[in-house]
Amino acid sequence: MDTRHRPGYEAFVAAENTGAGRGYPLLRQVVLDGTDVRRLAEFYRQLLGWQYRPGDEPPGPGEPDPAGQDWLVLRDAAGAVRIAFQQVPELPEVTWPDGAVPQQMHLDLYVTTTDELGAAHQRALGLGARMIYDRSGDPEEPLRVYADPAGHPFCIFLGPPPA
Repeated sequence: MDTRHRPGYEAFVAAENTGAGRGYPLLRQVVLDGTDVRRLAEFYRQLLGWQYRPGDEPPGPGEPDPAGQDWLVLRDAAGAVRIAFQQVPELPEVTWPDGAVPQQMHLDLYVTTTDELGAAHQRALGLGARMIYDRSGDPEEPLRVYADPAGHPFCIFLGPPPA
């Protein structure tokens, strides 16, 4: 876990922890490890249409990328922190559904129409995802499971958000 001080942390705590203090921790973000966090962050940025936290944007061509060697954060359209990416020296690839390395954790994403499911499928593959399970024809719960460029599984469901 990265424990170093991050710029803007105090403002983040004040803005995000409204309602804190009721005895429960609040979810700050999901963190995905990767051996190439810039590539992984770019995959999710383009897949989800999110933006980098200020200061985490990719550098210009030929410029060094110190942030891309350590820790990157993506925010949703409303500016809320959603996913962070942490550089690690190695990462065993998940072998789910068969094999010795289970998922351990995965992201569930959803779309609301069949056309969106097809578009999300093409976007995911075009960005470097690998489909590992296809249940898109299931009348009860259509979905596809993919591995992102670092091997983390994620699902894209068809249907409304869960209640």
